[in-house]
Amino acid sequence: MILKKQERYKLFIEYFSKNKPIAETELVYVTPYELMVAVILSAQCTDKRVNIITKIFFKSFPNEKSLAKASKEEVYEIIKSCSYPNNKTKNLIGMAKTLIEKFNSVVPSDIDELQKLPGIGRKSANVIASVIFKKPVMPVDTHVFRVSARLGLTTNAKTPLETEKQLVKNIPEDKIAIAHHWLILHGRYICLARNPKCQECNLKYICKYQENISKKIENI
Repeated sequence: MILKKQERYKLFIEYFSKNKPIAETELVYVTPYELMVAVILSAQCTDKRVNIITKIFFKSFPNEKSLAKASKEEVYEIIKSCSYPNNKTKNLIGMAKTLIEKFNSVVPSDIDELQKLPGIGRKSANVIASVIFKKPVMPVDTHVFRVSARLGLTTNAKTPLETEKQLVKNIPEDKIAIAHHWLILHGRYICLARNPKCQECNLKYICKYQENISKKIENI
């Protein structure tokens, strides 16, 4: 049976609402500042690695004031095990200084304002707005992009922004924030990029990817 897109969304939301009613970021943080640091570090890096780094990082730089005064050498030494440590060192110190100078040490909730902070692009801004401020925005990382396409929640989305717009348009506003985590966790542990665990997946009945595989088999 070929499902219509709205039916896929309905079944997707029903499944996760029942089986994963609580879904949160796996980044460890306490304050908005700590989440921003973790999000900057998380680019092209696993949450597990970021959490190892931040456990040490926050002992040396517990807030934006201490980080703004840090030298590049001090920051680099702590974060060098993550990807792109040179760029992230520059962005972390720049973020702290900008947060103090332009925002009086208050993390903004507005997406456009957040993107004025070094190291914070649209996806990162959406993460902060969603997690900290509970805004109905959809951060699109590689997992969200891949899983939403495979399930058939998005159609011909070529960019993260196109994926974001389609998901926000079709997911009820009160479910957008948690749906972001559903998609990430499903992509991280089940719907893997190279070898998806389709036999373990409980969403096969709505999956466009599975539909296409079945069609290929039928045509053999």
